[in-house]
Amino acid sequence: MKVKYDDLNAKKILITGATRGIGKALALSLAEQGAHVIFNYREGKEDAANSLRDELKAAGATEATGILFDITNTPQMKEALDKFVSENGPITGVVNNAGISKDQIVLRMKEEDVSQTIDTNLKGAIMLTQSLSRSFLKAEDVSVVNISSVVGLMGNPSQIAYSASKAGLIGFTKSYAKELASRNIRCNAVCPGFIQTDMTDALNDKAKELYMSQIPLNRFGDCQEVANLVSFLLSKASSYITGEVIKIDGGIYI
Repeated sequence: MKVKYDDLNAKKILITGATRGIGKALALSLAEQGAHVIFNYREGKEDAANSLRDELKAAGATEATGILFDITNTPQMKEALDKFVSENGPITGVVNNAGISKDQIVLRMKEEDVSQTIDTNLKGAIMLTQSLSRSFLKAEDVSVVNISSVVGLMGNPSQIAYSASKAGLIGFTKSYAKELASRNIRCNAVCPGFIQTDMTDALNDKAKELYMSQIPLNRFGDCQEVANLVSFLLSKASSYITGEVIKIDGGIYI
């Protein structure tokens, strides 16, 4: 089931990590809402960016724009975003979705893997939002949605850095929401559980059965279900919601 939010039509919404999985589902869902979907891509990925742009426009996006920057390269990101805002006006919706996981037990963790995970999942989201904040002050109906994870709330073995980065997003969400609320700028976090993506598809049957047994609704979530929640939080339908952390996990963490 999909709900149409008229105010998302032509709304400029930036999504990081939109090339696959949940991020791509979010981008396509917002395109169907008629939004101007903006996404980032890295050097050497021009063909993939052009393909995604065409796919988003075919899905109904008012416009689809790829911006070249790496979420972990703050100077490059700031320059690219400043240029876009200067030429096109303020971005009024942000989905901080880009993320990686370098799963490993604590005794085998490598410092470079910890740094890369924190830089991508947490620092990148903070600096991207900070880069756009001055333009937010001149805009209306600004909504930021941070894609955290249920493991940021409950932890998970072999995912110390990933869990820490996702927990950090929750602290960032609450602090940013408090700081900017007086300017009618909202910020919320979404915590997905097990969602059907290429990563869950790669699990063997035994692992799937084990994870499924822990989920009260007895199934993995669907990317569209996450997209429905994110669309709601980006729209005026959620205009009195800020600083919230919303689980979408089938009840795995009740």
